[in-house]
Amino acid sequence: MEPIKPDSKILVDIVQTRMPFGKYKGTFISDLPVYYLEWLKNKGFPPGKMGMMLSSVYEIKINGLNSILIMVKNALKAQTR
Repeated sequence: MEPIKPDSKILVDIVQTRMPFGKYKGTFISDLPVYYLEWLKNKGFPPGKMGMMLSSVYEIKINGLNSILIMVKNALKAQTR
């Protein structure tokens, strides 16, 4: 069995994609509050890439790994300077 390699592109997508619907429409996926992500999880994340990104942000935040998202944001800001 081949080891799973994380896709860093998904982290870039998470910090650059805005929520397309709901109460937080227009908010970056990475900036959604945990309680809203929990509500979405209980309701059922949407299918496809959006659901995968929301699920990933939820897991990152509930496991106290928000610093990963901050590092990605900072790296992207540094690239645009």
